Amino acid sequence: MSRSDPRGAIDAVWRIESPRLIAGLARMTRDVGVAEDLAQDALLAALEQWPESGVPDNPGAWLMATARRRGIDGVRRAATLRRKVEEIGREVAREQLTPPDLAAAADDAIGDDLLALIFTTCHPALSPEARVALTLRLLGGLTTAEIARAFLVPEATVAQRIVRAKRTLSAAGVPFEVPGARELPARLGAVLEVVYLVFNEGYSATAGEDWLRPALCEDALRLGRILAGLAPREPEVHGLVALMEIQASRSPARVGRDGRPVLLLEQDRSRWDRLLIARGLVALERARELGGSAGPYALQAAIAACHARALTAEETDWERIAALYDGLGQISPSPVVELNRAVAVAMAFGASAGLEIADALQDEPALASYHLLPSVRGDLLARLGRHEEARTEFARAASMTRNARERDLLLARAAELGR
Repeated sequence: MSRSDPRGAIDAVWRIESPRLIAGLARMTRDVGVAEDLAQDALLAALEQWPESGVPDNPGAWLMATARRRGIDGVRRAATLRRKVEEIGREVAREQLTPPDLAAAADDAIGDDLLALIFTTCHPALSPEARVALTLRLLGGLTTAEIARAFLVPEATVAQRIVRAKRTLSAAGVPFEVPGARELPARLGAVLEVVYLVFNEGYSATAGEDWLRPALCEDALRLGRILAGLAPREPEVHGLVALMEIQASRSPARVGRDGRPVLLLEQDRSRWDRLLIARGLVALERARELGGSAGPYALQAAIAACHARALTAEETDWERIAALYDGLGQISPSPVVELNRAVAVAMAFGASAGLEIADALQDEPALASYHLLPSVRGDLLARLGRHEEARTEFARAASMTRNARERDLLLARAAELGR
């Protein structure tokens, strides 16, 4: 351990080990709230002891053993939790009959435990905001303050979401388990949705001063990769990982030196991360091998792959992208998908064809406050030479977005047309 920064070293260990630790404890206690409390107790013990003793050879096993011991001590003092004493006590008694292998104990059923924890934090009984907060807290290892900063909400709001989420899970008696085959498809969809929500907030922030929040993208990618390792036969998991890897590859080129957003067609593609693209293409091929090439995330990844394979914007296969959006609209229809299809159709077959699709969405309630609808219409109108209408649309889009960088970009485009 670094003597100059012991807390930094412990924080690094905690970020890596806490998901597995909480998952293992949740399996024993059947309560994610109790599991996190025990894990936090173990962290406090590490903060007290490791600066002097150094980080153990197997820090995860040390934390697990410490949390178990503290759990037994605490539960024994609480008569209302007598049943949990017996459950944990039986497990410890078995370890006392056979000298424990701490490394094996830490890894015992860890894959199943982590998978069960992911499904628990993303349970349908919780609101989408609560699922995101609890997942980032228990699986991402983020503090309440870090989650609050990432989503630009008060720390107290995030803390309340997490507390209420734990209470909801406990009150509803949500089992700590991987769903059965009948429930799995629907439940897996909720998990993937949470991971992608986290990624999207990092990739294109909805509000604030920053266009990108790379740390959130990294957290989502880490969760996606964990999920792919735990559920290797689920094609849509690989589809989502492929989508995130390929989209994340553009991050270095999405912001100029002055911090302003750089749109896709204007990006310097030599700055795209070729390693992330390669990883994404491998994950996309894995989804295809598993028979999932027509899944919603796999289709979006295939669209991203079309951009990734084009060395210049002019080489982009827009006709294929338009066809992929057609397929996506059939299996997962939404106004946003249709708006994206309008862009692809415009690039493939002309701005008039795309504008016709976009115009048909103007009365769509779901897009009433969606700034990208007037933004897309503004772009297409400008390409058709209808500059005054385009300027009005860009100004309207700027008034609707909550992201400062995006607002500046839209106002600049409106100003250019005004000149």
